[in-house]
Amino acid sequence: MIREMRGCVFSSCPGTSPKLGSTAFSLRRRRVFAQFKHGCKGFDFKMSPLSLGFKCFFINELKKDDRQECRCGSAFSSISNVVEASDDDFIVVNFYHFVFIEDPEEEVANHLSFVQGLDIHGRVYINEQGINAQYSGPSKDSLAYLKWLKEDQRFSDILVQISPALSGHAFPRLKLRYKPSLVQLEGGISHLPLLDPSMRATPLTPSEWRQRLETTNNVKGTSSSNLSRKFILLDVRNGYEWDIGHFLGAQRPDVDSFRSTSFGQSKSEVTAVDPLTTVDKAITDILMYCTGGIRCDVYSTILRQKGFQNLYTLKGGVSHYLQTEGPVEWVGNLFVFDSRLSLPPSGYKPGAVAKAGSHQLVSLDSPFLRCYICGLQLCEPRHRNCSNLDCNLLFLCCANCVKELRGCCSLDCTSAPRLRPILSGHQRYKKWHTYRDFHL
Repeated sequence: MIREMRGCVFSSCPGTSPKLGSTAFSLRRRRVFAQFKHGCKGFDFKMSPLSLGFKCFFINELKKDDRQECRCGSAFSSISNVVEASDDDFIVVNFYHFVFIEDPEEEVANHLSFVQGLDIHGRVYINEQGINAQYSGPSKDSLAYLKWLKEDQRFSDILVQISPALSGHAFPRLKLRYKPSLVQLEGGISHLPLLDPSMRATPLTPSEWRQRLETTNNVKGTSSSNLSRKFILLDVRNGYEWDIGHFLGAQRPDVDSFRSTSFGQSKSEVTAVDPLTTVDKAITDILMYCTGGIRCDVYSTILRQKGFQNLYTLKGGVSHYLQTEGPVEWVGNLFVFDSRLSLPPSGYKPGAVAKAGSHQLVSLDSPFLRCYICGLQLCEPRHRNCSNLDCNLLFLCCANCVKELRGCCSLDCTSAPRLRPILSGHQRYKKWHTYRDFHL
């Protein structure tokens, strides 16, 4: 769970200049500037007694922001790679399939035997319920493995998503093995009826999904409370994924690990973060989406067992939707679980550019595309892990906050005993054991 930290290090007495350390003061000053720029109702007038230097800061930041907007253009149009690739171009392949595998250990051995000599890195998990795979490699090798797999009748109709790898492998190594759960969820998923299609949600094609969203979002004169009783758009991902991109109208998930998802499982208490607690299970349409579709398929069986009758999922997930429909009703980038971290819609559909989502960006209360620390709107939707090895929080952060907090997510973490070095650019930390005995 993301720890609440905004405001907790910025306290000061009304009518006085804040008595803060230089780092905390600088962070607060930039947050006040963000409130001023976006017209936030909570503009902090406690900063008003400051000297002329603070007014100069406002002027300089406005000029800097204007220059940055000119350089950035669209925050989501930086990549225009086409998915079609030559044999040597690296690609990322994603797919999953629920099917009974009588001897998964033997299946793993067959896969390992075939990929020997192929330059493939990634995660391929197999068990009695099927397969879940995400891997990268040169187009020739990646597609050879895929072709071999689809020659097996059990996997002949799998839906495959392919995207550009950008710069070599998107994964550090290959992990192809038996795994008890194809996705991680508290309590496991081996007991769920995943092999029974009637227990999973009804899949909607991208065009059907688009039509449903357009119809709902274009309804005029219909109260949100009335819509909420008949239609729920459920983002079955993590909160940090929503922060850089989501479908319009989807509520931000209050979890930072899918394994902790508990939508629709509340006993009697009504929670503000669970949109399913008060809906009529018999008449409410629940539209669920995730990156590639597997999390929705898995979770829909849980909701089916809880009595929800009208369950629908986006077939192939957001990646398939962006590839076929483009960013219609979508705002931002798509978070991906590899070294790329996120892809703009043009990564799936060349030439596609996502909406800026202006109604989302004016509210400082929304974490969408904002620095987790100071709240400034970000030009580049790039996550980073907290430098504190024992925290490792994944969060969005502006360059100034990275520098002033030494890559940490809070002032508390800057004094932690095990701080990793600040990484520049798009580098990512290696496995935790690399820094296990590291002391700053």
